[in-house]
This record gives sequence, C-alpha cells and structure tokens, in this order.
Amino acid sequence: MSIRPYKPKPTTVSAERAFEVLRAPIVTEKSTRGSEFSQVTFEVPLDATKPEIKLAVERLFEVEVRAVNTIRVKGKTKRFRGRPGRRSDYKKAVVTLAEGQSIDLVAGV
Repeated sequence: MSIRPYKPKPTTVSAERAFEVLRAPIVTEKSTRGSEFSQVTFEVPLDATKPEIKLAVERLFEVEVRAVNTIRVKGKTKRFRGRPGRRSDYKKAVVTLAEGQSIDLVAGV
C-alpha cells in the first residue's frame, strides 16, 4: 500500500462567490484595534475556506493578503418575549494584509 503525497487543489473564486464569501465587515472595538496591525475582520459563511477568503479579499479590494485566521462563533441562546430562541452560528475571518496595504471599510467596494 502506497501513500500518495497531499496535493492541495488550486482554488479559484468567481466574482459571484467572492461577494458571497465576504458577507459583511465586523466593526467592533476589538476588530478596530486590529487595524493598527493591518488586520480587517469579516463575517463569512461556515463553509468558506481560508484560501477562498484570501482570494476573495485580494480580488475585491485589490490588496495583498499575508494571512487569514478563522473563528467559528457559536450562536447564543436568547429569550424574546419570554420565549427561548437561538442566534445563528457564523464564522469570522481575521485577514492580515501585507505591509503598507489597507482597506477602507467606510468607502465600500
């Protein structure tokens, strides 16, 4: 039995998928502090991969991405008018840009 070496599949992202992958920027105190270190935080779908996120950011904002870190955020259980409910799970992507690069989230795409 021979074990084949792992070959990553080349990832390509269409224009539609790029807009689908980057759902919204996350603007909180903590994510804003990341801008000091050339980091931008986005909400992405649960099935989005790091290479896919990297290509989407590079394609839409025309910047060079150095790293992508992802976090799966579990939805909280909340009550609304006394009835229990649950927020949806989502995934956050913290994108680190190359030196000297920046994304202006206020201007839009």
